[in-house]
Amino acid sequence: MSEALRLEKFSFGVGDRFARQARAQLRACQQAAARGVEVTPVWNKSYREHGIVGSKPPAVLAAARAAVEELGWDGAFHVDADHIRLDTVDEFIETSDFYTLDVADSIGQPASDEDVRAFVARHPELSGRLEIPGIEEPFVTTPEEIERIARKFLKAVQDAGSIYRHVAERRGAGRFITEVSMDETDSPQTPPELLVILAAVADERIPAQTVAPKFTGRFNKGVDYVGDLVQFEKEFNEDLAVIAHAVSAYDLPDNLKLSVHSGSDKFSIYEPIRRALVRTGAGIHVKTAGTTWLEEVIGLAESGGEGLRLAKEIYGKALADIDALCAPYATVIDIDRAQLPTQEEVEGWSSEQFVGALRHDQRNPLYNPSLRQLLHVGYKVAAKMGDRYLNMLDACEETVGRNVTENLYERHILPLFVGAETAAGVGGD
Repeated sequence: MSEALRLEKFSFGVGDRFARQARAQLRACQQAAARGVEVTPVWNKSYREHGIVGSKPPAVLAAARAAVEELGWDGAFHVDADHIRLDTVDEFIETSDFYTLDVADSIGQPASDEDVRAFVARHPELSGRLEIPGIEEPFVTTPEEIERIARKFLKAVQDAGSIYRHVAERRGAGRFITEVSMDETDSPQTPPELLVILAAVADERIPAQTVAPKFTGRFNKGVDYVGDLVQFEKEFNEDLAVIAHAVSAYDLPDNLKLSVHSGSDKFSIYEPIRRALVRTGAGIHVKTAGTTWLEEVIGLAESGGEGLRLAKEIYGKALADIDALCAPYATVIDIDRAQLPTQEEVEGWSSEQFVGALRHDQRNPLYNPSLRQLLHVGYKVAAKMGDRYLNMLDACEETVGRNVTENLYERHILPLFVGAETAAGVGGD
């Protein structure tokens, strides 16, 4: 890894669906740097997002470079080919240096019996009493249990290996950062399962620098974490311990770290994460996406006039097309339709009422998480508006940019990386 491209200790994946907020996002990283914390921006955009907004992967790099040059950023930055598969990766090869290998769909698909038996035979250390530093109780596993885990996950890791080698052949080994993503599945991975996954990653010779497991609880789009915080903290700390053990046991990259997806606005887990980072000295990658798009709509509404009118129109069209917009995100949203105001009601709102309903401030009695989730998945409405939406962003640039920067810095970076005590009260309970 000494000559390979290395991901920095703290990195933040920032989505920018319409490629207008790179400067505002980078300002948040500059504010963190002024506090003595290096947070590396990783601009991420998926194949699906490109298809919806009509953009191409080179646009992400172009926006990032323009922001870096304009603001004089001398720190690192990366561009993530987000949630790519073998059939979608080629368009990203020239302009991305970070690849999120999405193989969750392969979980549960069986590898060959021969491959499973070979894996179990190759790793006798996984069976028996497993004592991992940082985990209180040893795990006791049998060869049959390891075989069961391998049958569930080995094919997914093999598919990740195929994507990795495909990129390496075209871009060059060591010239990109690799993440293995297994978070978009039904059940959280247990520590023994994560250890088996990492052993298989090593067997596939994937130099993974981040791994995105599935955690317990609900990671719904754009709203706070829903679940047992005590259990989450236990899982998070055990995953950190498993990674540290696997790095040593399987010669994985020494900067391998956890990646938390749908990390935007999961305010209640930030303090447990920060405690773990302080205690262990570990790094982390947190990936966000739609939170920036929502701050754009907030900025339009806050600007009043034509900006507010356009924000109201976006809501009205999203409400009218709610079934189609929500279908692709059914597993990561919980919208109570009874809590959604009618289009007519919203038409009568002031800027304060619209912003209060949409901005993620749980202390505000106007805050409406169902409205927020609908608009989170409703960016297709703005995409269909084309230049009309983009021109309004430009017209309201100052207000929009301020909201994007404040949201990213004050609600995310401060409590995660600088310390929750410096952002007391942000995000509510």
